[in-house]
Amino acid sequence: MKLEDLQPNPGMHRKKRRIGRGYGSGRGKTAGRGTKGQLARTGGGWNPRFEGGQTPLHLRLPRRRGFKNFFRVEYEIIKLEDLNQFEADTMVDRALLERAGLVRAGDSRPLKLLANGEVEKALRIDGLHYTESARAKIEAAGGTIIGAPARSTEDGTAGDTDA
Repeated sequence: MKLEDLQPNPGMHRKKRRIGRGYGSGRGKTAGRGTKGQLARTGGGWNPRFEGGQTPLHLRLPRRRGFKNFFRVEYEIIKLEDLNQFEADTMVDRALLERAGLVRAGDSRPLKLLANGEVEKALRIDGLHYTESARAKIEAAGGTIIGAPARSTEDGTAGDTDA
C-alpha cells in the first residue's frame, strides 16, 4: 500500500457548504444571515462578555478577574533564618537589612518578619512588622523588638491595636 492509495471511509468526508454562491446553491442572496441588522454584517456580533451595558460578571465578582483590592498592604518579606548572619545584640533595622542585601534599597514597602527557620542569636529588632510566632522565636532566643509599628496578623492583614 502506498500513501497515495489511502482514502477516507465512505461517508466520512463531507463537501464544504459553499455559502453565498447564487440561488442554485440553496444559500444564495442573504447567505443564511437573514435580512439586515448587526448579525447580517461582516464582523457583526458582540463580545461574549458583553451584557448589554450592564456591568459584566467578570467585573462584578471580586474573586474573579477585574477586581483589585486597593487597600491591601504589600510587605517586603524577611525570614528569621536570614537574621543569623548578624552578630549577637545587633540592632536590626531597614538600613542594616539594605546594607546586607536582604532588602532592595529605595523600596517603600513595609518590612515584615516571618517565622521561617530559627534565630540563634539575641537580636534587637527595630521598625519591622512581625508575626506573633516570629516575635515568640525572637524573645525565646533572648532578643527584643523595640519601636515596632502596629502589629499585624499572620495572614498579612493589619490587626487591631486596641485589643
